[in-house]
Amino acid sequence: MQLYLPIAELTVNILLFLGVGGAVGFVSGLFGVGGGFLLTPLLIFTGVAPAVAVATVAPQIVASSASAAISYWRRRLIDEKMSLILLSGGMIGSAAGVYVFRALRTLGQLDLILGLAYVTFLGIVGGLMLRESVGAILRSRAGRPPAGRRPGQHNWVHGLPLKVRFRRSKIYVSILPVVALGFGIGFLGTVLGIGGGFLLVPALIYLLRVPTSVVIGTSLAYIVCTMALATVLHAIANGSVDIVLALLLMIGGVIGAQFGAQVGQTLRGEHLRALLAIIVLAVATRFLLGLFLTPADIYSFEVLGALP
Repeated sequence: MQLYLPIAELTVNILLFLGVGGAVGFVSGLFGVGGGFLLTPLLIFTGVAPAVAVATVAPQIVASSASAAISYWRRRLIDEKMSLILLSGGMIGSAAGVYVFRALRTLGQLDLILGLAYVTFLGIVGGLMLRESVGAILRSRAGRPPAGRRPGQHNWVHGLPLKVRFRRSKIYVSILPVVALGFGIGFLGTVLGIGGGFLLVPALIYLLRVPTSVVIGTSLAYIVCTMALATVLHAIANGSVDIVLALLLMIGGVIGAQFGAQVGQTLRGEHLRALLAIIVLAVATRFLLGLFLTPADIYSFEVLGALP
């Protein structure tokens, strides 16, 4: 079953992209990460132009994340207060990211920046998460208590002003790092087409000490709102959202996310983090190889302006 994508200018197999959307939706519900860090590379690897892939992934992330977020909300596993404060910075970051994306596309540097950024961010975050999660698993098997802070031990975050109590997350911390996280991840998620959940989840766990069970639902709620804004801005400012492709990915993503959310609630936190770290590192490795391998088409042509 073949279908023509008007914006991507490709003829694709419908079942293939429904399957891709379903698989990424499953990952989204399982880890609470939106799935864009995996879906955007998959689209690029299948021949979709990077600009179209990044913009089109945003509505798919909204659909799959919303589906999974509803499941977590019903179980009261979302910190609504933290989600709102994250969004106060995330909305501004998403808007800024769309216009930086447009500037990079105009300069012709989008493909290179995307490749370098994926290798850097995915490699660093995946490596740190894998190290920590494997250590937690080994400690658990050895019967040792999990590594944690001793009473009275704080990091620099706890010295910041404007502290707020997040009762659902059981923490008392300044809103400044929460707003900053929202802005930074909203910006990067929009520019790279990744949703930002794979950055937000470890940041909330390791920086703010939010429980893993609450982090996933809170991350999903944040991603739904920021990616919805990114979708609208990408469509208006860049005109690169392929709605036909997005619908295929959405259908598969919504179904996959429900299964992922159910499975995610049966696994231990350290096991979830280890699986996510392995997937993140695998995607980073694929992008790293792409930076050094010679492409099949060495030259490309583009019309820069109308002929006189």
